[in-house]
Amino acid sequence: MNEMNISRRNFLKNASLNTAILASIPVIVSSSISPDNKANRKGGIFADNDVVLFQGDSITDAGREKGQQLPNNVRAFGAGYAFIAASEMLNTLAERKLTIFNRGISGNKVFQLADRWQQDCLDLRPDVLSILIGVNDYWHKRNGQYDGTPEIYDHDYRELLTRTKKALPDVKLVLCEPYILTGAGTVDESWIEPFSRYQEIASQIAKDFDTIWIPLQKVFTEAAKIAPAAYWTADGVHPALAGCYLMAAAWLRTVGL
Repeated sequence: MNEMNISRRNFLKNASLNTAILASIPVIVSSSISPDNKANRKGGIFADNDVVLFQGDSITDAGREKGQQLPNNVRAFGAGYAFIAASEMLNTLAERKLTIFNRGISGNKVFQLADRWQQDCLDLRPDVLSILIGVNDYWHKRNGQYDGTPEIYDHDYRELLTRTKKALPDVKLVLCEPYILTGAGTVDESWIEPFSRYQEIASQIAKDFDTIWIPLQKVFTEAAKIAPAAYWTADGVHPALAGCYLMAAAWLRTVGL
């Protein structure tokens, strides 16, 4: 068999494998999200002319152009889960005339969200606000760039949401669980125990503020049973393309789409 035939066979084998893995994403999401964690009414949590805002760190930022702050704009969304989720919403709910923003900024911790919250959240007056924050609150402490603690994360996150609800009492909050995957680059087993404290805090805050909760750790853990961690995330934190699709699928299903 010549080299061209071997290469073609490998390409087809890999393509078939990738197709099979991606086809398993709905099963992964369904097994990770309980039915009572979804907004089940038609169109999910969205009403006509709603403003939807994605907030967070680099996972949400995903390389978006900061000079492009327009809603429903390709360059303003980057290449991550927020772009995929927003595209699906605008397609599926075209009649709702949604206005969707991405204001995630790479490297952010909770206190940095608070520093820019007036301009990048409250002034936009979102009807639906999705937040994914927390991995840097631990990661930057771990690498010596931040002296925060789980208690500071808890305090700062609660203050941010209290401020938000005071200014926007009818806002629908969607909190995403910060997640990690071991076996892919930066993240190893030593992350699990200390980072789980931040996840517990985020989960409790979601309950206390009666938010919609996206259980991303469970989603990624289930996904890692289907394909290696590196298939879903390049370094254990930042999602690969398949990981972005996985996150968007989990987010959309949980909000009722």
